[in-house]
Parts: sequence; C-alpha cells; structure tokens
Amino acid sequence: VNMPNLMSHLKKVAEQKPQATYYNVDMIKYQVSAEGIQSTPLNLAVSWRGDATNTDLRIDYKYNIEAMAAPMPLYNIHFLVPVDGGKAKLQAMIPPATWNPEQQTIQWKISSLSHRSENGGVGALLGRFQMTEGPCKPTQLAVQFTSEGSTLSGCDIQLVGTGYRLSLVKKRFAAGQFEYQL
Repeated sequence: VNMPNLMSHLKKVAEQKPQATYYNVDMIKYQVSAEGIQSTPLNLAVSWRGDATNTDLRIDYKYNIEAMAAPMPLYNIHFLVPVDGGKAKLQAMIPPATWNPEQQTIQWKISSLSHRSENGGVGALLGRFQMTEGPCKPTQLAVQFTSEGSTLSGCDIQLVGTGYRLSLVKKRFAAGQFEYQL
C-alpha cells in the first residue's frame, strides 16, 4: 500500500464528507477464474424435455461448501431462463417464479442458500410450458448471487507497520452473471 497516496485519498474523501465518522476504501479487487464444478459455489444441472406442444424445464442446484475459503451463505440468487419455442404459456412452476410472457422468460429468486438451508442447500426448480412452435430449444441460463464474509480464492489482507491500522476488512464476492450453456 502506498501510504502517502492512501492518506491523500482519505483527506479528499474527508473534505467531501466531513460529517462521516469513517470512510470505506477498496484496497484490493480481483477476479478469480477457475475451472471445474468444485470451484463454483453453486453447482447446477439443467435439463429440458418436451415434444411439439409441451416442454419441461428442470434446474437442479446444490450449494458447494468446498468452493469457499470459509463457507458463507449465498444471497439474492436469481435464475433467469429464456424460453424459445414460439409463444409459450406457463402451465406450472415449483417453487413459485415470475413469468414474463412478453419476453418469454421465467425467473426464480432464492433469498439465501447455504449448507444449513433445507436439504443441505440442495433443491430443484421446475417449469412446465405449453408451446406453439415446440419443442422448446434449450437456451442459456443466467444466474446471479452475492456472498459476504468469505472469498473463493482464500486471499486475505493485513496491514503491517506502525501508525496505521485496518478497522474493518470486508470479504465479498459476487457472480456478475454465470451463464450455463445448455
């Protein structure tokens, strides 16, 4: 850490927000790229089955405790799937989801998921569609989520030296958008 630059930055922030009692400074941001199912905090398996008039979509998910340096819950998990096969009419979904008939997309939201969740963080999302131009063509599934208190890499930070200290170190990772080719 270049301490003179950090102090200069903190002085500017203090001038802009004199009423604040503390200031957050991003010290390090990095991107992790790892291959294999063992490196992802949310494992997925997707299947499409159908005929000319009906299509069933199934998304199996599993919280992966081994992917994180310290297991923490995943929050605000959004699954978004475009349905391609002419105009589709949603017949059923488990658990409840949001169907957008104009964009022909279905979206499931799970508020949090961890190894302490029901069934150990393992579950399934199911949708059944009636198609006008079936069978449905498999499409990409987009998934987003966040987690706080851990990292995927195990990277940690500490400030060594006298005169300065870190009062708070936040660890957070977010999936901007995982896309799974089906």
